[in-house]
Amino acid sequence: MSIAFDNWTEPALKDVMIGKFITFEGGDGAGKTTQIKRLAASLTATKRTVTTTREPGGTPTAEAIRRLLLSGFAEPLGVEGEAILFAAARSDHIEGVIRPALNRGDWVLCDRFSDSTTVYQGGIGGADEKLLRALDRVAIGETRPDLTLILDIPASIGLARVHDRLVGLNEKPDRFEAEDLARHEERRQAFLDIAAKEPGRCVVIDAARTEDDVAAAIWNAVSSRLLGEAAA
Repeated sequence: MSIAFDNWTEPALKDVMIGKFITFEGGDGAGKTTQIKRLAASLTATKRTVTTTREPGGTPTAEAIRRLLLSGFAEPLGVEGEAILFAAARSDHIEGVIRPALNRGDWVLCDRFSDSTTVYQGGIGGADEKLLRALDRVAIGETRPDLTLILDIPASIGLARVHDRLVGLNEKPDRFEAEDLARHEERRQAFLDIAAKEPGRCVVIDAARTEDDVAAAIWNAVSSRLLGEAAA
């Protein structure tokens, strides 16, 4: 018995290997780092391979740019100069970490991504929107999040959490954490505006609740959006 393979074509790598890309966004003190760890543990328990990372950062070059940006040393360059540095870090991060992990079939969980640039340097910061879109095309290409979880919290609560964390670590606030309450609240609203414009990609999570409640809400969102109704 012979089997004909004349009409068979090898599936594209992206069709059989591509993982899922989840980004976490929100104001300072929303609990993104904690919830990424919890979601990673939950996904690992379902036998999925998980890569966790952050922006700016994830590679040696991107981490160096992170230190430059958060220290405030790049602030004299203005918001557009900062946006260019963020894009450079993001490009290196995608090429070095995110895209290879997705091609392996990993679930990638990233603490901040391009929405943060849109909020911090874009609408609130005043950087030219055409520039930001051009930087996105170059730095990101087609590597877009499958799901963005926006952890929403009143700025006053978030900043109080940041203060408590910094006191415990004996550290000072970074360039962005140090800005005033009004600016942080503006950023909170800007993230909510993004969620309203892109409900197919974004889910808003009430991050003012207990850590367990937030983790449960995140798991429900991931289950219903990416794992299917049966898993939810």
